[in-house]
Amino acid sequence: MIAVQNVSKSFPLFRNPAQRVRRLLPGGRPVHEFQALRNVSLRVETGEVMGLIGPNGSGKSTLLQIVCGVLQPTTGRVLCAGRVTGLLELGAGFGPDFTGRENVYISGEVMGLSRRHIDARFADIAAFAEIGEFMERPVREYSSGMYVRLAFSTAIHVDPDILVVDEALAVGDAVFSARCVRRFEQFRGEGKTVLLVSHDLGLVKRLASRAVFLVDGQVRFLGAASDAVNRYVGFVHEREIGTDAREPHPASASFRHGDGASRIVDVELTDRFRRKCAVFEAGDRLCVRVRAEFRRDVDDPVVGLLLRNRIGTDVFGTNTRIEGIAIGPVTAGSVIDLDFQLDCTFARNEYTVTVATQYQDGASQDWVDDVASFQVINHADIAGVVHIPTVIQYTIQPKAEAEQVKPA
Repeated sequence: MIAVQNVSKSFPLFRNPAQRVRRLLPGGRPVHEFQALRNVSLRVETGEVMGLIGPNGSGKSTLLQIVCGVLQPTTGRVLCAGRVTGLLELGAGFGPDFTGRENVYISGEVMGLSRRHIDARFADIAAFAEIGEFMERPVREYSSGMYVRLAFSTAIHVDPDILVVDEALAVGDAVFSARCVRRFEQFRGEGKTVLLVSHDLGLVKRLASRAVFLVDGQVRFLGAASDAVNRYVGFVHEREIGTDAREPHPASASFRHGDGASRIVDVELTDRFRRKCAVFEAGDRLCVRVRAEFRRDVDDPVVGLLLRNRIGTDVFGTNTRIEGIAIGPVTAGSVIDLDFQLDCTFARNEYTVTVATQYQDGASQDWVDDVASFQVINHADIAGVVHIPTVIQYTIQPKAEAEQVKPA
């Protein structure tokens, strides 16, 4: 369990060395202070994976350093129940002239492990890092990927109660990254507490049950990971177009953003007979009817939809531009009705519908996340998110015939 209680952190800023010296004198104060965190409070329960997202400079890394005890808060406090291991700066303590093996033992002892404990874990660490014979070579001879793989492998085999991760899953190639994700899913299954910072929003949705969205050192949102990601994406779009759209959105939607040139006023799900429906069988025709009202003249707007599964992973998206449909000029006060008709070839799951009106360059007029939802019933026990009709053909050769066709 991690409890962050009204934590603030400020850093003194100096214009010259003389100001730094004067601050050490009685009554000396810095000319200016940078407020990295402002009254941040959150609680990560035992066995929970919580994501921490936000733009650069929002205070994510500072908060993790405070949780790990690397920094002390200016005000407030952090309580951690259990052994904490932080993956903040991978390999920061590695000695370049020591071998990989020697650095594993040194790092393990720094983290509080006995030599006997490291002996028992060394084979797993080496197998996970997968650097082969270079384990006996000085780490100054390593590539950057080999270096961080060994550091990451060493850190995650400490067996902590609480794991604090700052962008560590971005290391290595695709194979190693997939291995890291499986390891964190294993941590989650073992009931360990994880606080994760990542700019990979899909990864946050996959691993975290809840997420915190930080902006300028303050908590902008704390809740379901998919909702937090939606707000972050909306924040980025608002920054791109220089607006801060905060109009109320439908109760069913998780977030809404855009410049307001048009508004989504209704979204309706129906079956092939135009009957309102929220449950579909695999193979049914799914119709999403979108009504948009235009407040300003727009030249050739784009209307689209995005389907996500229960954990917020994007499953399918399209729009009028992708489908080759040009709407043309639309005047203020006009209303457009569009029907998106598609075959429901999805796996058994719950899905949400996000709809948007946009300009040709992708900037949003009105983007409404998760405004509608539906369930798919699929009696086939398939893996993944879509059901692709598959034909399987095979032949069987008796043993005698198979031996006859063996190469010499």
